[in-house]
Amino acid sequence: MKKVERALISVSDKSGLLELGRTLAGLGVEILSTGGTAKALSGGGLKVAEVADYTGSPEILDGRVKTLHPKIHAGLLHRRDRPEHMAQMAERGYGPIDLLVVNLYPFEATIAKPGVTFEEAIENIDIGGPCLLRAGAKNFASVTVLCDSGDYALVLGELTATGQTSLETRRYLARKVYRRTSEYDRTIADYLAN
Repeated sequence: MKKVERALISVSDKSGLLELGRTLAGLGVEILSTGGTAKALSGGGLKVAEVADYTGSPEILDGRVKTLHPKIHAGLLHRRDRPEHMAQMAERGYGPIDLLVVNLYPFEATIAKPGVTFEEAIENIDIGGPCLLRAGAKNFASVTVLCDSGDYALVLGELTATGQTSLETRRYLARKVYRRTSEYDRTIADYLAN
């Protein structure tokens, strides 16, 4: 795997976010971000490129659509070992996304609140987050995916030491992604069933 050069960060839980951002910036990693995450990072003095500026497509539908864009998903999903993928990326002017940091809208916490309305619950079903996580995890051969702030130290340690993460770490993190998205979807299905 090549050195991590670009990260996409979009998190609801901002635990450890500034430390993560500062370390990545110190390593020369370009940071793409969305909404509140971008504000938190730039408010902490970090240079951040808004996803809307990167893709040329503004957030729409009250933020329901912001990262669902071919430039983002191609950046995660292209195979770096396939010349035809690399050629398509170059033709379109798309770049790789090497590190993805996403945690999902707090659906579980939302539905646990007394008096939560059905509409509030529905608006806390994350769509873009699971799509991003699953795309990055599918391509774990080339992409490091973080869905748990408890793993930031592991990844930052490897990046600081070598500029990249090990295949073993990327595979471990991909497994965590699929467990998390599976649990998330199960909770939503159970909620809708009741």
